[in-house]
Amino acid sequence: MVPAPRSARPAAAGRAAATRPRNRRQLVVEAAGRVFSERGYHAASMEEVAAKVGITAAALYRHFPNKYALFAECADVMVDGLVSALDEVPPGAPLPDVLLPLTRITVAHRASGGVYRWEARYLNREDRRRLAAGFGRLVARVEEAVRREHPLGDARLRAVAALGAIGSITMHHTSIAQRRAEDLLLTSALGVAACGPAAERRAARPVELPAHPVPRTRRAEILAASVPLFARDGFAQVTNGEIARAVGLTPSALYRHYPGKIDILAAACLQAAGLLAQGVEQNLRGVTDPHEAVVALAATYVAYSFEHTELNSVAEAEVVGLPAAMRRPLALAQREHIAVWEQQLRLARPELDPRQARVLAHAAFGVAVEAGRGLRWRDGPGHRAAVTALVVSALGL
Repeated sequence: MVPAPRSARPAAAGRAAATRPRNRRQLVVEAAGRVFSERGYHAASMEEVAAKVGITAAALYRHFPNKYALFAECADVMVDGLVSALDEVPPGAPLPDVLLPLTRITVAHRASGGVYRWEARYLNREDRRRLAAGFGRLVARVEEAVRREHPLGDARLRAVAALGAIGSITMHHTSIAQRRAEDLLLTSALGVAACGPAAERRAARPVELPAHPVPRTRRAEILAASVPLFARDGFAQVTNGEIARAVGLTPSALYRHYPGKIDILAAACLQAAGLLAQGVEQNLRGVTDPHEAVVALAATYVAYSFEHTELNSVAEAEVVGLPAAMRRPLALAQREHIAVWEQQLRLARPELDPRQARVLAHAAFGVAVEAGRGLRWRDGPGHRAAVTALVVSALGL
């Protein structure tokens, strides 16, 4: 090969340098966050992340030695960005000023933020502790502002729930302009923060749920035994041998009832959707007032979340790992469920358009999940009423 003239080499080198963005590591982390959110930690691959950035897998490994290191970096970057934003807010600032930067950052990174809600369990103990410490700082800062402006009630629970309303934007794909999403979620979070004991008393109501499915067949026993394992360890970590031992079978015997482990997961997700749909049907029967219908929806979702915590967490966390054909009936069930919320919410609040109503419905789910977690899912009428009141407040009712 004939070498290039000496005078041409600097220009060529300059062009090559110009093709490599200086913020490539940042681009990699942002792309990885989107892939982990869409596919889940175990289903995502380094090759997929590299393709999103437009580089080779070999180039990606020059930045991160393995998928876990990349995942841990994504978690750190997200929480560090939120903490840094709050550090710039002066102490004693009004609650809207505390929540606004968190809302803006979350909405701006909605495509990559959802993974941490469920996938953080795959971090090792040290990384999980660091992530928890970061989120603990966020909650403490919001809690201080909530307690200062709305002293009645559990300030910490309201702070966690308000962050759940904001974080909900990362868990769905409803198309809405960034500014509109920010305004809507900030207002929702402020409503949650202002929720007081009187709202809890109004939210206390009986809810009728379908009875727990009783396993009467070997197939049903396998499903019932698998759900706690999936909830505790994550679907990818559970083996057929563990499931078989839980029901007193050999691993090979499982295949007489389910073609594979993924079919057990699909059955669990369908069971969760079916139980929720039945609960909604039962508790909306005979309700004609839109406001009462929305409160009934909120109370039903909260009761379902407390009653079927493991099943619901499995359905929410693991659905992204299902093949497209298995996800289709679940996506249809979710759309039908959201459509009920959208219709009743728009009847109760006619100023909302369909997209706003859907975003608020998801905010309600985010509040229920994060408040339930904050209460460690300790069930009881008082906790159900408290979380229902927070959900209703998130909806602006």
